[in-house]
Amino acid sequence: METVLTIFALFYYPMEGSKTRSSCKYLTFVALGFIIRPTAVIPWIPLVLRHFWQEQKKVDLVLYCCIPVGLVTLGISLIIDRVFFGEWILVQLKFLKFNVLQNLGIFYGSHPWHWYLTQGLPVVLGTHLPFFIHGCIQAPKRYRILLMVVVWTVLVYSTLSHKEFRFIYPVLPFCMVFCGYSLKQLKTWKKSAITFLLLSNLLPALYMGLIHQRGSLDVMIHMQQLCNNSSKQSWASVFVMMPCHSIPFYSHVHCPLPMRFLQCPPDLTGKESYLDEADIFYSNPLKWLNEEFYNGTLPTHLVFFSVLEQEISSFLVLNGYERTATVFHTHMPQGRIGSHIYVYTRRVK
Repeated sequence: METVLTIFALFYYPMEGSKTRSSCKYLTFVALGFIIRPTAVIPWIPLVLRHFWQEQKKVDLVLYCCIPVGLVTLGISLIIDRVFFGEWILVQLKFLKFNVLQNLGIFYGSHPWHWYLTQGLPVVLGTHLPFFIHGCIQAPKRYRILLMVVVWTVLVYSTLSHKEFRFIYPVLPFCMVFCGYSLKQLKTWKKSAITFLLLSNLLPALYMGLIHQRGSLDVMIHMQQLCNNSSKQSWASVFVMMPCHSIPFYSHVHCPLPMRFLQCPPDLTGKESYLDEADIFYSNPLKWLNEEFYNGTLPTHLVFFSVLEQEISSFLVLNGYERTATVFHTHMPQGRIGSHIYVYTRRVK
């Protein structure tokens, strides 16, 4: 969403030669991106400063664009959060405190400072990388500010320990400007280059979008069937024994079906030896299950990756579970992620 808003904002940004420039419109999209994810403002810091520096009517820009847009968008954000949280809260400040000041995002993994330069940006650009480099060399001076935005954003994100590919998606629109200029400069190889880019992006996109790791969505069909059968829904319950957030959960199950998944909340206590529920489970799944359901009510349905089946087979047999569905997930299983997802149902005695 931040990337889409960045595209709209860039469309209205007052660049030299632009016919669609509109200060209020581009600032509105920047503000919306900030509300959704505060870090979305990072790429726009140099651009907004440049705009303010070059603007002849600075007072009008602040009074008639910056202040109204800022007050309206921030006001909408405060009201929405007030409705859902039940109290006045500035979510953007909480976001800054959690991810930057306390650096709690490191709980989900850390990477070296150069990760975005050596892996992140090259992977995100993919086969566009050589065209991006060529475009940076060939592009006229007026586009240098966009290159500065890319460099600035990557450097800022590099200071954070926790890094993900998706964090730098908002720089893609700026990179594509240089890729487009590169293609424009090509003469003999233009059609070949466009064909190469189309095939090298379309084929992986089709595979990744339609086949790879599709099991997380397909398995929800079996969960939805429990909703459609009112007699089953009354007694059914689901326990998802997969890495946390592996399935879309209630966004695909629109009924009060009791469901549970392994939790992985970040450590807010500061314990050095902290382990979340998912880590404890995977350290010894069979022991965890026997202790968790020693005197408790067993769920009617278990959902887990195929790599876990053999390790918990004795628990499944002892408690009368039978495999009722096998869902393909990926051709490239690794670690806790299996090639298939199994649904086990407990026999009703």
